[in-house]
Amino acid sequence: MRCKIKSKKIFFVIMMIAVAVIVSVLWGIKERNFDNGFDQTSQTGQIFIYGEAHAVESILEKELQLWDTYYCQEGIRDLFIEYPYFDAQFLNIWMKSDNDDILEQVYENWEGSLGHSEVVKQFLKRIKEYYPETIFHGTDVGHTYQTTGEQYLEYLRSNGEVGSEEYKLAEEAIEQGKYYYEKQDDVYRENKMTENLIREFDNLDGASAMGIYGAAHTDIEAMEYTNTVPCMARQLNEHYGASVVIAEDLTKIDEPLEVSSITVSGKEYKASYFGSQDLSYVMEEYEYREFWRLENAYEDLKYNTITYDTLPCKDYPMKVEKGEVFVIDYVRADGSVERRYYRSDGNEWCGNPTTDGFEAD
Repeated sequence: MRCKIKSKKIFFVIMMIAVAVIVSVLWGIKERNFDNGFDQTSQTGQIFIYGEAHAVESILEKELQLWDTYYCQEGIRDLFIEYPYFDAQFLNIWMKSDNDDILEQVYENWEGSLGHSEVVKQFLKRIKEYYPETIFHGTDVGHTYQTTGEQYLEYLRSNGEVGSEEYKLAEEAIEQGKYYYEKQDDVYRENKMTENLIREFDNLDGASAMGIYGAAHTDIEAMEYTNTVPCMARQLNEHYGASVVIAEDLTKIDEPLEVSSITVSGKEYKASYFGSQDLSYVMEEYEYREFWRLENAYEDLKYNTITYDTLPCKDYPMKVEKGEVFVIDYVRADGSVERRYYRSDGNEWCGNPTTDGFEAD
């Protein structure tokens, strides 16, 4: 997956034609004093934001395909990522280096997070190999302020850049990280992610960009984040307008990966399988969970007693519609399996659609 390279001969011919056309157009403008009324200084680029589930290989493949299109066909070079400012700055230095030492150091500092995944590292390496002019923009709070943040400040100090804009932004990201982890304030983080992105996007002088963030930050249509403040994409949409901010969720699978059958309360149902999700990072006692949708089961099970175990619809790997039933297997670290049942009754929690657990024989 890389941009196609034209032969030198074809390239030369195209350039000669282009020069001739440009000269002709410029001469015509001079002769006619042509004015189309378009203010070049008012041009505003677009930002194409994609919501992901972190460290999922199939989603990273989709993102790489999208970046290939924007990079090769649209000429976009700026890629916004859910990392702190100083992480992205180190990645930009790595992009110009002849080895992976910087990447390995930054990657080591991600240990304990979903960023510390081999599929993420390979994703970044492929960007460097195939799209070497990529410029990363980190807009998250300073999660790695104790490691990467301090290392980046030391790098700037050693290069005589104390007091530079880069130094000030790195210090600012560090302070954001310290505050976030001291207060555990998700609303603060959401607002800072938005402010940081606006700053970076405005500095592009009208160029377009692509962004990759967790799906919780990218749903323009969702209710307010934590029921207190709109999520990042919604804030951006309100700030720039719908024509500038284009958001899409990549986490939802349209078609089942396979079809089997599952028996619930003595009746066998067609079961559509939609894959698994890693839980080891967020729930130590579990490794992963697997999702099935039971076809045409709602009428049979809609009166089963609910367990008050709710699961937000956004946590599913596929779209959830009212009147559907799901079976989810939670696989524990010891290999044992805990099967749970959910149905979509059209309820909400904190303004977000959710499914409700229910008892099954």
